[in-house]
Amino acid sequence: MNIVLGVGGGIAAYKSALLLRLFTEAGHAVTVIPTQASTKFVGVATWEALSGRPVSNDVFHAVDQVNHVRLGHEADLIVVAPATADLLARAAGGHADDLLTTTLLMARGPVLFAPAMHTEMWQHAATQANVAALRSRGVHVLDPAVGRLTGPDTGPGRLPEPELIFAAAMALIPAHAAGTAPASVALPTTTAAGGALSGKRVLITAGGTREPLDPVRFLGNKSSGKQGVALAEAALAAGADVTVIHAHMDVAAPAGAKLQSVETALELRAATLSAAGTFDVVIMAAAVADFRPASISSGKIKKRDDTADPVINLVRNPDILVEVVAHRAAQNLKQLIVGFAAETGDDQDDALSYAEAKLQRKGCDLLVVNEVGPGDSGTERVFGQDSNQVQILALDGATPVQASGSKRTVADTVVRVIAARLSAS
Repeated sequence: MNIVLGVGGGIAAYKSALLLRLFTEAGHAVTVIPTQASTKFVGVATWEALSGRPVSNDVFHAVDQVNHVRLGHEADLIVVAPATADLLARAAGGHADDLLTTTLLMARGPVLFAPAMHTEMWQHAATQANVAALRSRGVHVLDPAVGRLTGPDTGPGRLPEPELIFAAAMALIPAHAAGTAPASVALPTTTAAGGALSGKRVLITAGGTREPLDPVRFLGNKSSGKQGVALAEAALAAGADVTVIHAHMDVAAPAGAKLQSVETALELRAATLSAAGTFDVVIMAAAVADFRPASISSGKIKKRDDTADPVINLVRNPDILVEVVAHRAAQNLKQLIVGFAAETGDDQDDALSYAEAKLQRKGCDLLVVNEVGPGDSGTERVFGQDSNQVQILALDGATPVQASGSKRTVADTVVRVIAARLSAS
């Protein structure tokens, strides 16, 4: 996909270098158009090095290629970050006095502005009128985040984090192609402690289910519950009202969340389906056993020399994620559903291919995928570890978002993607 990244003249321009990296690592071709003022903060050499393409803000550069027309026509998406008060005003007024504003006038694909400025500038009637005018024309304008600004100031006007801008931008592509893109995209305002999910109710399943064989034995899995707890903590930090339905966990339950404990897949199914309809977001992070014993022995299964080894018959457990998706459809709920997939590859295909097929079968909005099994050092790659590496796949075909690091870092990225999706709906 061809993306034009416009960079306005604000101190937040340095964050756009991180946004550029997200676009290029996702496989997109990015042309950066900085305003003249923005090069006082980040130089042209930086943009050329990170994008691998020549960079200019001069309408008369490469005149033979008619850049002020070509770039807008060829762009599948234009993102402007940071968008200053002046740049919003010039875009709203239809100015064409540099390469960026002329490119905006020629745009045929979706355009996304990520504003950044001091609070008084953002709240000024002129800026609000300019934003309203742009949105009325189908331009997508994010609301700025709330937080520390240049100097001692704090308030609305902070550039949203690059991961949020990236997620919002990627969400526009399939919607625009289908003709269903909203007239505007507004990320929830955030405080220093979060706030992106303020007012939202989030249900999270966590831990590993245990299926009893007899009074002392069970079939289980290696899930520690660490990722589910990290997700709950991240959602709480973002201002959500969080409920966690958890099976066995090796870590303490998250403080501040409402908790419900279960043991088996059937118990998890009953609790989840009973509660799910009242939540804005359902995150299915529990490791649910695919099978359970067909029968449970009332007494401990004995190991005797004079008897044959026991044969344990298994039956399939219900697919809780599929049922939650079906419940949403049946009740016509406006709800975001996130699944998790711990996958392995084999001689037929790789883990990601299996995960993409699973996403289509399950029908959830997002699927967080990690590859499990022994790592290079022989230790487990995911289960029980403090770190994780995932790809967040989207049912609507949006570009996958990658996240790696501590399980809390991964959880923060998942929450940012969820917040961007909710704000775009």
